[in-house]
Amino acid sequence: MTESKKKHRESSFETIGENSKSLSEVNGTIKVPEKGFWRTLMAYTGPGILIAVGYMDPGNWITSIAGGAQFKYQLLSIVLISSLIAMLLQAMAAKLGIVTGKDLAQMIREHTSKRVGFMLWVITELAIMATDIAEIIGSAIAIELLFHVPLIVGIVITAADVLILLLLMQLGFRKIETIVAALVFVIVGVFAYEVLLAQPKFAEIMAGYIPHRDILTNKSMLYLSLGIVGATVMPHDLFLGSSISQTREIDRTDEEKIARSIKFTTIDSNIQLTIAFVVNSLLLILGAALFYGTNSDLGKFVDLFNALKDPKIVGAIASPLLSILFAVALLSSGQSSTITGTLSGQIIMEGFIELKMPMWAQRLLTRLLSVIPVLGFAIYYHGNEAKIENLLTFSQVFLSIALPFAVIPLVMYTSDKKIMGRFANATWSKVCAWTAAIVLVALNGYLIVQTIGLV
Repeated sequence: MTESKKKHRESSFETIGENSKSLSEVNGTIKVPEKGFWRTLMAYTGPGILIAVGYMDPGNWITSIAGGAQFKYQLLSIVLISSLIAMLLQAMAAKLGIVTGKDLAQMIREHTSKRVGFMLWVITELAIMATDIAEIIGSAIAIELLFHVPLIVGIVITAADVLILLLLMQLGFRKIETIVAALVFVIVGVFAYEVLLAQPKFAEIMAGYIPHRDILTNKSMLYLSLGIVGATVMPHDLFLGSSISQTREIDRTDEEKIARSIKFTTIDSNIQLTIAFVVNSLLLILGAALFYGTNSDLGKFVDLFNALKDPKIVGAIASPLLSILFAVALLSSGQSSTITGTLSGQIIMEGFIELKMPMWAQRLLTRLLSVIPVLGFAIYYHGNEAKIENLLTFSQVFLSIALPFAVIPLVMYTSDKKIMGRFANATWSKVCAWTAAIVLVALNGYLIVQTIGLV
């Protein structure tokens, strides 16, 4: 490309220094071809799957399955709406990283005072811990169910998986993407198989994707809908998306190449979030097909595990195999989510407070911050799964509190032409994004109020 075709940009569009790069050890390390749609798409495929696992983590499972068990297929429309909001916000997060060369945490630090930045870092760090708590609990319970080891041992084993991430980072970022993709494939395969065995009615499923007014008039249905929406968009995923979108080689002196990178990154993100949408739909469909009308208590992972092998609840298809497959999928979900959660912890710590320490120590610190409360609860309650799973409720409250502090800055920065130039959000996307942000903040606020018993 000639110099006349290159557009050198101002301020935030300048090439970022080596020391300030987000995830500097993998930033810009993956080459992309100059031509060819499919070859280019394959080169950009990967970051989206790391994002998508946050939308199908163990924290979402109970809500989705409970939604199907209580209201059959009517809440599938909420799963669809949540997924569309996620696609919009994650595309903005990726665009922010590609255009500015900085992740969302770095942008917030640069555009706020030190005091405000520190406060936001604390809130976001709590959100990372809350997210990781759900993954650790899910993985540890899955290990206990599969291998009959004490829950406390399962938690310790889960804590050690950060060492796997350290190894993978040495082998290259593509290895991480491949491992997570394989784990997601296991999750999709397990639930697709179990849904096929349940033989749900296709026409009723399709009708469920059409919003019904009962969602607004039925208080119980509304509350569960809020839970699905509020737990779907994860604040840490927005930070993660703004960082790992930069793992592909980007020439920020050429706006056409930037536009091309945004295009393929968005395609990858939407494809992978569609897979997350399918998984969440399968969870709800499974809950509806197997448990609707059974009056079963499905509030815990162990309850679901036991229900799948109980003929009195799920009928003739009940078998230990279904329970084992459920536990395998739960372990896969927990492990894939903990990998991305640990990466998010590093991005947030570096971006907000510019903490400089060895990568192994940084990842170990972020994992220990999450493991300690879970391990403490496990010891205090003598490994009682029901008590430990109650932590999931509190973790969702932290996520609800942190969400506005990620969504609002993201929409503000990506709508600002001084920051984004020609890549600033179009009018239609600004309207959609601000509407989604307001709705998410309102719904999460309502969930917090209900959780602490004020209404």
